[in-house]
Amino acid sequence: MTTTTINRYLTKKMFFTRSLFTIAGIFLCSFGFAQEDGIDKFLKDKMLKGNIPGAQLAIVKDGAIVKLGNYGFANVQDSIPVKTNTVFTLNSITKAFVGVAIMQLVERDKLNLSLPISTYLKDLPAAWGTVTTLQLLSHTSGLPDIVDEETNLISPEGEDASWKKVQTLPMDFKPGEMFRYNQTNYLLLGRIIDKLSGMPFAEFITKEQLQVVGMPYTIKAGFGGSGDVIARSAGAYRSKKGKLVNMYFSLPPSLQTAAGMHGTAKEVADWIIALQNKELLKKETSLKSLWTPAVLNNGKTGGFSRLLNGYAAGWPTAARAEHPAAAAVGGNRSAIFVYPADNLSIILLTNLAGAFPDSFMDELAGFYIPDMKESNGFGLSSSVKLLRTKLENSGYKHAIPQAKSLAKSSKDFALTESEVNDWGYALLKQNRTPDALEIFKLNVSLYPNSGNAFDSLGEVYAEIGDKAQAIKNYEQAVKLNPENQNAKAVLKVLKSK
Repeated sequence: MTTTTINRYLTKKMFFTRSLFTIAGIFLCSFGFAQEDGIDKFLKDKMLKGNIPGAQLAIVKDGAIVKLGNYGFANVQDSIPVKTNTVFTLNSITKAFVGVAIMQLVERDKLNLSLPISTYLKDLPAAWGTVTTLQLLSHTSGLPDIVDEETNLISPEGEDASWKKVQTLPMDFKPGEMFRYNQTNYLLLGRIIDKLSGMPFAEFITKEQLQVVGMPYTIKAGFGGSGDVIARSAGAYRSKKGKLVNMYFSLPPSLQTAAGMHGTAKEVADWIIALQNKELLKKETSLKSLWTPAVLNNGKTGGFSRLLNGYAAGWPTAARAEHPAAAAVGGNRSAIFVYPADNLSIILLTNLAGAFPDSFMDELAGFYIPDMKESNGFGLSSSVKLLRTKLENSGYKHAIPQAKSLAKSSKDFALTESEVNDWGYALLKQNRTPDALEIFKLNVSLYPNSGNAFDSLGEVYAEIGDKAQAIKNYEQAVKLNPENQNAKAVLKVLKSK
């Protein structure tokens, strides 16, 4: 189940009441009397539903910026609107700049990604010696993490004590064995840049990237944390029990390669253009290396999710047959998606931790590449696409018999529980509730022992007001999974009405 019915029952009224005072003001501020296009309306809806205070957008197509957008409030407390020169915290998007810096050193023959880091850094624990620079970049090193729970150092005594402590810890796994996000990797990359460039990493990135491109607001903001006083900077927020609260983070100087930069969407777009125009990396092979995910010892790739399924040189990647992307993400609040095969890049910066813009960047891309629209079946597996084509013609009420027929006629036809479930929720997002209902029924028929399948079906019945069927399916969900507290809570609400 993706969006719980209990949350819909309990939070919808509170959210929209609050929206009258916050979100409504945000969009009056954002758009005024300007003409909205489809992208503006799409983002307005996402911000409304996600309670995102402010956002900044830049879209690059065929090497030129084709759209800039500023939405909502940079500072909610003082009703300060987002402007083109508003500076946002980039969080882990900083790692993408570090990746470029490392590839610049490779181009200058100062660094080989495949050599052990002990080639460049001395006095490291012996177990760390075989780790390569590429494994640092791609979070496949197996090193213990110097950071615990986001930005908290592992020692309360500070940066130096944490550095000493992390060197005494055992390896998490054999280098190259798996993907695991780890800030020790980027601390060491900072040290490599310091040594091989002959200057602090922040100075090297500023000189060799920001000044080359011309990014004055990014340069002035510098490296630091959200506690620093930065001119024209957006605030940082998170949602706590449905209410916006201020959010702060900081990393010590040695870890600001991991998440220390600030910038504007327009300047980041200029940086992307320069990168693709070979102004920062001169060789075609360098850009390919920057965006090619590292391969694990088992021949596969590892990443954050089914979408972000690989990690390259500071860049997560969405590796897929159609419209692959290099996808830098930061703080669950901002994202850069570069679609190299489509000559399209999208930069979306927000000031809400938990906005998860990576979850809808492909939908934004769909405004420029029609076959990337969810409504056209983008992102579905080949089997689901095949069934979808049949159902679009015959009607979704035939989902179960059509699936059975395809399974008999093709040995390669297979439907997983999770992808059918996701398809159902995608249809709900498209306001195709009757079709979604039939897909959730299909999932129950395919996976009759899955409590989650019954949970999702119960949710749709509750959504359309069929209380009897909702109760029936939620009861089955609890029977199959007695630990499903959400289903129990929803049943309690349904039965009290």
